[in-house]
Amino acid sequence: MAARPVRSRAGLAVTVSALAACLTTTPAAPADFYTGKTIDFLIGGDVGGGYDIYARVLARHLHRFIPGSPTIVTKNQPGAGSGRAASFLYGVAPKDGSVIGAVFPGAIMGPLLDERAQALYDPTKFQYLGSADNATRVCISHERSRIKSFDDALQHKAIMGASAAGGSTRDYVNMHKRTTGAMFDLVAGYKGTADIFLAMERGEVDGMCGLDWASLKSQRPDWIRSKTANILAQINLEPEAELTALGVPQIWKFIKSEGDKKAVELIISQQVFGRPYLAPPGVAAEPIKILRDAFSATMQDKEFLADTERTRIDVEPSSGERVQRLVEQLYATPKATVDRAKESIKP
Repeated sequence: MAARPVRSRAGLAVTVSALAACLTTTPAAPADFYTGKTIDFLIGGDVGGGYDIYARVLARHLHRFIPGSPTIVTKNQPGAGSGRAASFLYGVAPKDGSVIGAVFPGAIMGPLLDERAQALYDPTKFQYLGSADNATRVCISHERSRIKSFDDALQHKAIMGASAAGGSTRDYVNMHKRTTGAMFDLVAGYKGTADIFLAMERGEVDGMCGLDWASLKSQRPDWIRSKTANILAQINLEPEAELTALGVPQIWKFIKSEGDKKAVELIISQQVFGRPYLAPPGVAAEPIKILRDAFSATMQDKEFLADTERTRIDVEPSSGERVQRLVEQLYATPKATVDRAKESIKP
């Protein structure tokens, strides 16, 4: 009978050590990271609002482009103009890639422009996955209002509805009052744009400002077709072709001071990341890359784009890296411009 080969204990130890080293130094495949896991997707706005609609459409498709296809669970966490959701992401949410969020751009700009003594989070430390839209915002009034144009708002008082502090519907009304002289009276405290639309229909308010054009098209498309909404002005850095074709003027026409123009430019720069998605600070590089790649792939996906068409929302995406750079640049704005911007949106 052939002799059985002899393996020394030392040789066996070397083999086991080599195998262990191989296993510990080989990184897990991307598919392994999210396999069998759940991602909580926090939405910093009320159900039925524009940000909620965008986030839920994204959530329906994003999982297909994340290796391992995790379950994505959407959860609304409104409050303080998305500040509540941003604070949770920053200080409470796990830092393991299992929680992401959708917040208002105002929540990202808040610590720069709000007068609060201490910010609850540092927006430059969030890790941005991308933005779904480069937003244009509008001021509108209801057809029954005597305010049919922005020129009318310079001559006659109008009651404008708004949500809580930190939301664009509040900040933009104040901004227009102080930089254009518009005779707006602000009624704040509505839960979101859906409630302000109802208030307009009931005649409680004349209109609202700081509303995304995409949200108006998605939530009240019939108002555009029937001209129930008077679109008073478009608020953006560059004109929006669709609105320009409708004869809607840009807000710059009504701002005379160069200092005010710089302040308004700072405030509305947030619209470049009009639908931002982000992860907490401290999440490792691997899940951030997976999520950013998945976001970029989703933005180009035919099924996703068909879904956005059905829900009448615009898509003009920016990468997470671009949003990250822009937020850092905004927080490096000269103090004089920041101070004027703060003054223009102060209640």
